Amino acid sequence: MARRTKVYEGKAKILYEGPEPGTLVQYFKDDATAFNAKKKEIIEGKGVLNNRLSEFFMVGLNNIGIPTHFLKRLNMREQLISSCEIIPLEVIVRNFAAGTLCERLGLEEGRQLSRPLVEYCYKDDSLGDPLVSEEHIAAFGWASHQEMDEILSLALRVNDFLSGIFYGVGIRLVDFKIEIGRVFESDFQRLVIADEISPDSCRLWDIDSGEKLDKDVFRRDLGNLTDAYSEVAMRLGVIQPSNSKVAEPRLVK
Repeated sequence: MARRTKVYEGKAKILYEGPEPGTLVQYFKDDATAFNAKKKEIIEGKGVLNNRLSEFFMVGLNNIGIPTHFLKRLNMREQLISSCEIIPLEVIVRNFAAGTLCERLGLEEGRQLSRPLVEYCYKDDSLGDPLVSEEHIAAFGWASHQEMDEILSLALRVNDFLSGIFYGVGIRLVDFKIEIGRVFESDFQRLVIADEISPDSCRLWDIDSGEKLDKDVFRRDLGNLTDAYSEVAMRLGVIQPSNSKVAEPRLVK
């Protein structure tokens, strides 16, 4: 097998050069991290689940006209994506108070917000991905005013799509984060949803019980992370229920 050229390795994924110009292969690792990688663990099967779940959401977004970098799934752990220039921002959409929002403002966890709240963090692990304003973004040239208008619109459209999908299977979308990339086609540039959408990047609670079905299970030592992600995948029909516990979930072909 030919050796592949690694382009980038992050906490949860590896990017390799793709088979065609302008493409990359995105590999999902089993690594779980929290608190800016201060807490780390290898959780077998996590990468498989995130690959399939991210595929599910990206295909859904593409189908309703929200552009993403996703092209196709290649295998259990890899997908082919368009190469793009990542805007150095994490775009966070909050529907309920949780996480750092509660810490900053002293809010009770689970409080429903009067409208979706969109926040931006500067992507820099060494700084702890600090919260920034649109004034910071404009002053340092991370994105133009026109791009910020489009980013806000994309974030709210993704929120509408994901909220409906999750509500239909009894899951509350508390908040999520996305990344945005610039794709260049000749002289034309467009913004796309990049990175991944999975329980790693969403905060998900069961509507009836409040059970957490996201990476908070790992952050707070609430149980088995693969079981939580498998529950999400089974409710969405991404994998089939199985009576036996397996390290690598049985997938729908």
